[in-house]
Amino acid sequence: MAKRQKNENEIQTEGGVATKPKPKLKRPPMYRVIILNDDFTPMDFVVAVLQSVFDKDKTEATEIMLQVHRTGIGVCGIYPFEIAETKAAQVIDMAQRSMHPLQCRVEKV
Repeated sequence: MAKRQKNENEIQTEGGVATKPKPKLKRPPMYRVIILNDDFTPMDFVVAVLQSVFDKDKTEATEIMLQVHRTGIGVCGIYPFEIAETKAAQVIDMAQRSMHPLQCRVEKV
């Protein structure tokens, strides 16, 4: 059996075939996108936003909207940071274009 050796570039050789060690990949940190309750944004608009931005079906979007209505906040989804920030910005943009004060925030899980 051939001996494993490392050359000066940290490449392992085994019987004449060079193989690089596989890098250890870490999962990216995850972030929650949270919608905040207000007294002015219509419930139907919140459901439409959840369906449009977060790809929720009508039932799930309605459940999240009711949670926001009852508790003041609702988790729309959990994503890597860049995706979470983009989705939160889309929510705020849709709300502003429709003249609603709906707010959204991103929190680390």
